[in-house]
Amino acid sequence: MWKSEHRRAADRKALRYPSDLSDAEWALIEPLIRPAKRGGRRRSVNVREVLNGIFYVLSTGCQWSALPKDLPPKSTVYDYLDLWRWDGTLERIHHELYVQCREAAGRQASPTAAIIDSQSARAAQKGGPRSTRRATTRARRSPAASGISWSTRSA
Repeated sequence: MWKSEHRRAADRKALRYPSDLSDAEWALIEPLIRPAKRGGRRRSVNVREVLNGIFYVLSTGCQWSALPKDLPPKSTVYDYLDLWRWDGTLERIHHELYVQCREAAGRQASPTAAIIDSQSARAAQKGGPRSTRRATTRARRSPAASGISWSTRSA
């Protein structure tokens, strides 16, 4: 049941884009992002704006080249997305938020039950789609390899 406090929390009118992070959302994610490496040049990009750029592309489905000019450059946003996918930051963020959502709903952090539908069970019994495809398709032979003459004329 939606209540007034839920509507206030879900209201995104004050944000620049509907996909932007609110202050409360940023407070949850900020500790999960690793700080910049020691040594070298200091990080000059605002990581929150990089996340806003990633969420903009994901929510609108636009091309990287159509990223608005008030967000960081497309190459910076994509490079951070690629780095975070490679080093596991995205998985850490997803897992932490998943656990927090389950605990907020009064559930255990990890699920205790799973549902398997009949399609999954049937595929597992046969060994999955790869083995069933080979078993159901007939072998093809070329006429030249079989030694059979396909011409109707007699010599």
